[in-house]
Amino acid sequence: MKDADGVQFLQWTLPRLGFRWPGFRKVRRQVLRRIAKRLSELGLEDLAAYRLYLESHPQEWRRLDSCCRVTISRFYRDRGVWNLLGDEVLPYLAAAASRRGDSVLRAWSAGCASGEEPYTLGIVWKLAVGSPMPLQVTATDADAHMLERARRARYPSGTLKELPADWRRQAFVPSGEDGELLLEPACSAEIEWRCEDLRRQMSEGPFDLILCRNLAFTYFDEALQRQILERLVARLVPGGVLVLGAHESLPEQLIGLEPWPGSHGLRSSVISWCPPGTEVSVPQRGTRG
Repeated sequence: MKDADGVQFLQWTLPRLGFRWPGFRKVRRQVLRRIAKRLSELGLEDLAAYRLYLESHPQEWRRLDSCCRVTISRFYRDRGVWNLLGDEVLPYLAAAASRRGDSVLRAWSAGCASGEEPYTLGIVWKLAVGSPMPLQVTATDADAHMLERARRARYPSGTLKELPADWRRQAFVPSGEDGELLLEPACSAEIEWRCEDLRRQMSEGPFDLILCRNLAFTYFDEALQRQILERLVARLVPGGVLVLGAHESLPEQLIGLEPWPGSHGLRSSVISWCPPGTEVSVPQRGTRG
């Protein structure tokens, strides 16, 4: 499959799935490899034939949608974000929850892939924050196979390279399986794994912290981003925090969410919070906020 043909195909198909092409530029080869495998399974010669197949087999769009899921993940991805979470954000959220009389801190990892993000959150909570308050994490992903891998809590050492070395030693032990490392239960939060497609279903919450990184605001089109953002914000407690990916930005005309105070070393939209008493509005495209 020629790259130019693959790009042309993705530019045709992604908008029909609610995705945006710019988000897929750097990961297109991963997606196109899966599509090439699907063509082989169907006995189709090329993408032109697959395009005709899609037009005559509407059910195939769901299979194509699964080929477009990007599953790049690693522990402590975007170190600056995790440092700020451990040093400031999580202690603030724990103190706010305590003042409200809450007995636990609730977090949601949306698009958790094979579990690196929610497990990193648990490690930071245990080894950096050290709060006695329990942390409950809801971890969701649209891919049931990725969630099964996450439940195993076994990882190749390469996915842990960004995790501080002393934390690696405290949090992981050899698993005895192909050199993989096993996460110590004592360094994990209480995690509920749920198979959910963010576009169609969301955990109810409310949550003190929502991690929605390198998913909705990278791959979804603008209209879908606004819908997702409205639902995410509705699930935040007053004073709750929404964390995005380091290269993501929120839709324009957003009212209510603010960059985390003093986060000058990060992109302004990486960590946003809803100050207590603030009404958050997500105007639809073409309206004035």
